[in-house]
Amino acid sequence: MHAITIDQPGGPEALVWAEAPDPVAGEGEVLVDVAASAVNRADLLQRQGFYDPPPGASPHPGLECSGRISAVGPGVSGWAVGDEVCALLSGGGYAQKVAVPAGQLLPVPAGVDLVTAAALPEVACTVWSNLFMVAHVRPGETVLVHGGSSGIGTMAIQLAKAVGATVAVTAGGPEKLARCKELGADVLIDYREQDFVAELKAATGGAGADVILDIIGAKYLARNVDALAVNGRLVVIGMQGGVKAELNLATLLAKRAAIAATTLRARPLREKAAIVAAVREHVWPLVEAARVKPVVHSVLPMQEAAEAHRLVESSTHVGKVLLAL
Repeated sequence: MHAITIDQPGGPEALVWAEAPDPVAGEGEVLVDVAASAVNRADLLQRQGFYDPPPGASPHPGLECSGRISAVGPGVSGWAVGDEVCALLSGGGYAQKVAVPAGQLLPVPAGVDLVTAAALPEVACTVWSNLFMVAHVRPGETVLVHGGSSGIGTMAIQLAKAVGATVAVTAGGPEKLARCKELGADVLIDYREQDFVAELKAATGGAGADVILDIIGAKYLARNVDALAVNGRLVVIGMQGGVKAELNLATLLAKRAAIAATTLRARPLREKAAIVAAVREHVWPLVEAARVKPVVHSVLPMQEAAEAHRLVESSTHVGKVLLAL
């Protein structure tokens, strides 16, 4: 098969379409002929040499894919050759074939085409696990989503609205904020021009956010805690703004607030399988009813992965950038 390889870490030019060994479906796995994958920020870090795949995972980037099952390994039930699926991966999506643990497979939702389905697994699993399995968002609560126009952000807006939450977002510029509003965001904050803490408190009568989903990390830590409501929950899922920061614990204590930090890629198989099962139960019906939609900025050929990485690095996109075969 062919796959995107990274011989030496570096810029987008480090991504090379080359021959690679075919994967084999092992115990509890299926082999998927890939139709499309998607670009995630973690792929950029892997390309740069900062985020190695977990032990035993494919060396090729790509944390999600869609395609058709071409082989079923020992111990797998409920899936058959020819099934159209999308999948959460530990790596390997930027390739013609990938081996996937059966517990990380999802059927392509009704009403979604096979290529577009590649935009769903990583964002759906990330958002559902963090907003609902960790932060336990409830109807009527206020949720602040940083990076509302990102792939994660566009899914978080829709899912939080679907359960009856009020959604505030930060994004860079009026065009991105307009797209967030189209998806259901109630409070629109331009982080380049406005103080998100002040804007959020003004919009909530001084109360703040019950839940904050944060992709920035250290740079926003103290301000996020300031923006939390009493009994608020901050969930940190990214480090785009650094890894080290000081925190006034007195503020956290006074608010009886909680901070959680999670990753998805390195979780044990059983945890990923539980998240995927929850997404299939709770999110897939919303997708099939068109209450939640995948947001795709553009689709590029897999061989043009370097250009796709440049696009994501530019942060000019809204939603997901896909790579199709």
